[in-house]
Amino acid sequence: MREVYQRYGGAIQTVARSMTREPELVAEIVQQTFVKAWRAAATFEEGRDLAPWLYTIARRTAVDALRREMRPTAGDHEPEVDVAVTTLSFERTWEIHEVRRALDDLPAEEREVVRLSHLVGLSHPQIADRMGIPVGTVKSRSARAHKRLAVALGHLADPPSAANRRPGPDVVVGEE
Repeated sequence: MREVYQRYGGAIQTVARSMTREPELVAEIVQQTFVKAWRAAATFEEGRDLAPWLYTIARRTAVDALRREMRPTAGDHEPEVDVAVTTLSFERTWEIHEVRRALDDLPAEEREVVRLSHLVGLSHPQIADRMGIPVGTVKSRSARAHKRLAVALGHLADPPSAANRRPGPDVVVGEE
């Protein structure tokens, strides 16, 4: 098999590359072509030229791979899309840590109301149904949780800009 790969691997790669330009898919097609050829070796007629047989396997494997790539993902979702990942700044990482810490410090029943509201996206009546409590209890837990979070995260609020600050005793307006 090693000799067959060394002799025909480049040609099989050319067949795969002629059908797709994605390097990962080309490599997969080449690998699958030789796996399929190995498994079907008993069906190969002795005395025939090996190249056309391998090229046919490569073309069919490429077609199968391209069809598989075009299919929606499991659950009938949209095909996968690569998304650029950006690294977070130290400040942003710290802010996220502070928010998580503040959420962890909430009493369990308030934390659950915040989670269901902000992370799951449920309305107050839906949260009440899910938790088996009155809507008024959900609202009061939500209000208490938000007050606690405002206090715990007050240090993250943007300082007022110079344009929005009122003049203090040491600021004289109109003098240069």
